[in-house]
Formats: sequence, structure tokens, C-alpha cells
Amino acid sequence: MIHSMTGFASAQTQIGARLLRLELRSVNGRFLDLYFRLPEDWRSFEPLLRERLQKALARGKIECRLEVQSAPVQAALTLDAVALQALALTQTEIHRHLPEAASLTVGEILRWPGVVREAELDPEETQRRLLELLEAALAELLAHRAREGEALAAAIRERATAIAELVERARALAPEAVEAQRRKLLEALEALGQTPDPQRVEQEVALVAQRLDVAEELDRLSSHLQELERTLTRGGPVGKRLDFLLQEFNREANTLASKAGSLALSRLALEMKVLIEQIREQVQNLE
Repeated sequence: MIHSMTGFASAQTQIGARLLRLELRSVNGRFLDLYFRLPEDWRSFEPLLRERLQKALARGKIECRLEVQSAPVQAALTLDAVALQALALTQTEIHRHLPEAASLTVGEILRWPGVVREAELDPEETQRRLLELLEAALAELLAHRAREGEALAAAIRERATAIAELVERARALAPEAVEAQRRKLLEALEALGQTPDPQRVEQEVALVAQRLDVAEELDRLSSHLQELERTLTRGGPVGKRLDFLLQEFNREANTLASKAGSLALSRLALEMKVLIEQIREQVQNLE
């Protein structure tokens, strides 16, 4: 299966009194670049997350974002008596100077940093649940990238078919280009009032035919098209291989354009180059 490098996925779970939401964002990149945005207290889990992502992904810029919040509903709250007393003393002091100041509500007190003591999480259980959360998000990301990859492969195959048709049209036009050069040579001799020497004419035509021979370029293009299809069928991380293959496509198309002996062949070579560039743009998105 072929994967695109772009995708998005998210998953969430609750661990104790904490609600976790993990997001994975993926965009194009020459190599695999991993970026993590984790709460400071959760930084110790970064190597674990990095190792799993490196096993599952080959290329792309991947951002892994973890948000940790207090769960909206908790069975019981544990209050920090020291923090609560300090808050009460602070409020009393404020009222001594500002008697008309409003008192804190229960909700405001509970939201005050440090007043509610969150239960300690078991490290092993937290690690297991965090990995489960990552696997859920990763599965969604891979499915997204696979759908995009399938669409890209279809677009590439469509343009490859168009190139194959142009190659066959060029094969048919190549002999006509040589014959057109023969006619031009005879017409030029007649215009000069000279009687053409058949043997000399054939020698000149043979030289022209050698210079305009594009059979090798067309054979290579056909071979590259076969390799393109084999690579797409094989699947896996194919982006770099296809990128190199397209350089070979471009080289043959440029040679074909430079050797074209007719306007029709030149136009076909130009159409090929346009299609090759379109494929290259698609390949830039593949893993």
C-alpha cells in the first residue's frame, strides 16, 4: 500500500482524573522529522512516543501534540489543606483592606491552582494507556495517509497512461520525420537547379536518420513506465525511488525534444514533459 505524507488524526482517553487528547499532524518532508508538544510533566514519555512513530512512519514532518486536562467529572476531590488555608488568609487580608470586595465562590476556589490535589498516576499504567492512545491516533493517521496515497497513485497512473500513448504516437511519427527531411533535401537541390545524385542523397538521408533516431529514447521511456508501474504495485515507501525515476523520465523527454525532426514530434515531447512534471508534483506527496 502506498501512503501520502499528509494527514491528521486525534484520539482521547481518560486516565484517573485526567483527560488526555493526542493529535498527530503530518505534512510533506524529505526525511522523517518528529516534533513533540507535550506538557512539561509528560516530557519523560517523549522517547517512548518517538520510538513508536519511527517504526510506523518513513517520511514526513510529524507533529505529536498531547493535551492534558482535568476530567470534567470526578468521583471525589482531594483538597490541599495548606493551599486552601493560604488562600483563605489571602482573602481575609484582602477583605481587611477592601471590605466590599466579593468573596470567592466555591467554583473559583476549586479552580485555584494547587487547591485540588490530583491523585498520583501509576507510571506503568499511565505508560500503557498512553501507548494505547498513540496506537489509536496512529491507526487513524495511517488510514488517512493510505486513502490519500491511493488517490495519488490513481492520478499518477492516469498520467503514465497518457505518456505511454504519446510514446506510441512518437514511434509512428519518427519515420515520417526522416522522410520529411529527404523531401526537403530534394526540394533544396531542385531549387538550386542541380540534379541529385541518388547515392549521395541516400548518404545524407542516412546521416539525418541517425541524428534524428529517437528509438532509444522511446524505448527507455517505455522501460521507465514499466518500472513506474512495478514500483506503484509493490507499494511501501516509494517517494524517493519515484522521484529519482522521474529525473530519468525528464532526461529522455529532453533528449527527444532536442532530436525531434518535426513540429509534431516536438509537440509530443512537450506534452510528455508537462505530464512528467504533473507526476513529479504528485510524487512529492508520497511517503
